[in-house]
Amino acid sequence: MNAIAIKRILIAGGASGMGLALTKRALAEGAEVIVVGRNEERLHRLRQDLDHSSLTTIAADIARENEVAALFRQLGRVDHIVSTAADIEGAYELLPSIDLAAAQKVVETKVFGPLLLAKYGAPVLSPAGSLTFTSGIAAYRPAARGAVVAAVNAALEGLVRALAVELAPIRVNAVSPGWVDTPIWTFVAGDRKDETLRAMAERLPVGRVGKADDIADAIGFLIGNGFTTGTVLHVEGGHRLI
Repeated sequence: MNAIAIKRILIAGGASGMGLALTKRALAEGAEVIVVGRNEERLHRLRQDLDHSSLTTIAADIARENEVAALFRQLGRVDHIVSTAADIEGAYELLPSIDLAAAQKVVETKVFGPLLLAKYGAPVLSPAGSLTFTSGIAAYRPAARGAVVAAVNAALEGLVRALAVELAPIRVNAVSPGWVDTPIWTFVAGDRKDETLRAMAERLPVGRVGKADDIADAIGFLIGNGFTTGTVLHVEGGHRLI
């Protein structure tokens, strides 16, 4: 991971999946890490499991403006802000079965959340700071039952480009993962998770699905490379080629 040692990094969604992989890596590199999430029990487990003096956890919902504003009043300066948060439970449905409330949760966590993190986080970032968000392959290879997630990922990428212009010289980027073996697949495939991921691994040019550490590597690059902004970094094993 480039240039994040001795830095202060906020990771929304840093208690599980790709965010957890980044949390562990950043701590190992010497960064001070603030993990933000809605689930206090999960945050408590994270503190117990990692038991690290440079780790702070704060319970907050990034889709609620008052909570995000209060979060940054409490924190003060940070060097980098990352969000891997995504509430997609109930979102993967065929069009006749789409529940608008479930769709709204995806929009709130993956579009409104990043928007609010930028609104209230940018004033406390240094000019060399960065914001990094998480899009996804669904914006490029949508499938049946994936209309909501495809639309939200595409919207987030548009937001990233606009914010990179408005907030310059602060850098704003997104990583776009392909199929990554994380707990989120419980909501996508249920009991067929292993079978579904195995079938995709056989199709991908790299011969496997992603790991959370693959995405942490990519986010580390976006954090550390001072000449990258307004960019979507695809980490998907060649998925867009098939």
